[in-house]
Amino acid sequence: MGAGPYGLSVAAHALAAGLEARVFGRPMQAWEWHMPRGMLLKSEPDASHLGDPDKRYGLDAFRRYSYGEPIPVETFVAYGKWFHAQAVRDALDESTVTEVGTEGGLFTVTLSSGACVLARTVVLALGFLPFAHRPSALAELPPEVSSHSSDHHDLSAFAGRHVAVVGAGQSALETATLLVEAGAKPRIIARTKALAWNETPNDQRSVLARTLAPRSGLGAGWRSLVYAEMPGVVRYLPKATRSHIVRTTLGPAGSWWLKERFDGAVPVTLGARLEGADHRGAVRLHLTTGRGKVETLETEHVIAATGYQVDVGRIDILDPTLRRGIRSLGPTPRLSRTFETPLTGLYLVGLAAAASFGPAMRFVHGCDFAARRVTRGLVGQVRKAV
Repeated sequence: MGAGPYGLSVAAHALAAGLEARVFGRPMQAWEWHMPRGMLLKSEPDASHLGDPDKRYGLDAFRRYSYGEPIPVETFVAYGKWFHAQAVRDALDESTVTEVGTEGGLFTVTLSSGACVLARTVVLALGFLPFAHRPSALAELPPEVSSHSSDHHDLSAFAGRHVAVVGAGQSALETATLLVEAGAKPRIIARTKALAWNETPNDQRSVLARTLAPRSGLGAGWRSLVYAEMPGVVRYLPKATRSHIVRTTLGPAGSWWLKERFDGAVPVTLGARLEGADHRGAVRLHLTTGRGKVETLETEHVIAATGYQVDVGRIDILDPTLRRGIRSLGPTPRLSRTFETPLTGLYLVGLAAAASFGPAMRFVHGCDFAARRVTRGLVGQVRKAV
């Protein structure tokens, strides 16, 4: 289920292993329609490859980028569709899956057309959209004045309007910048007292600097190298340690190439905690600022660029029985070495797997590792059935 970077990568590996595989979903749909037009990827080019067994269809085979050169989201979408045409081809079905259930020891996959497909195994590669986090303080606002950053592709609809953007990470800072460039009047609201910015990448570091802090798909440093290249090791760490790693690695920060466009263009309200909101003609945001002072900020729309929180109970295409079973051990169950959930034959990849395999699963960089491991599990399931 899902035809983004993880779904396409799993399919490429599974097909190469001789499995009968079908992929459901429109290729790169979330990247194409739930990322703002004009966005640039934060990940480096060498960390933005989809995964195929022979590494023939990496990003550099589609278009070569230099280290430190940002990739437009439109190019990345085109690359994903090209990858599909090369490595997945006719195995993709753009039908929408409405429900996954079980019958007679098999999974039933119901499509929007009413057709039903039987499968021995199911891989959920649902990406980030099911887990969009919206602050409870905004819960009383109607959707026409309150949205999540993933709800928007064309920000030109906000031209001339005041928009509050809640958050301090790349999504918030880039959304605010693109809003300015689209003619809107945004303001950043964040709890942090100072915005953080990533350092400008440097590919000309000394041998000593490269030894002390080797470069990886998640940045420089030995810890980043382990998290990026050895997710299987991260899985064996204690749960509390894994949770801390996922929560603190690559925290909220803006990309180096965004800072010049942002500074001086976007007003900010920092050190402010959002306590509540109401809508009386205008949107009124109630903030607690320094020393407990309560302030009210008025705006026409508020965008929560507040990231994603995984709770497998929110995977609504699973029927209630499967949903309860997969969530029986908590909102982020520990997955097996092959990404299998507590339910035999049901696998989770991508962001939903980060609690088990670490921060690499939050990024495109992790999709090849996940695809290799999942395919190993799928092959094992087939052998058991023979």
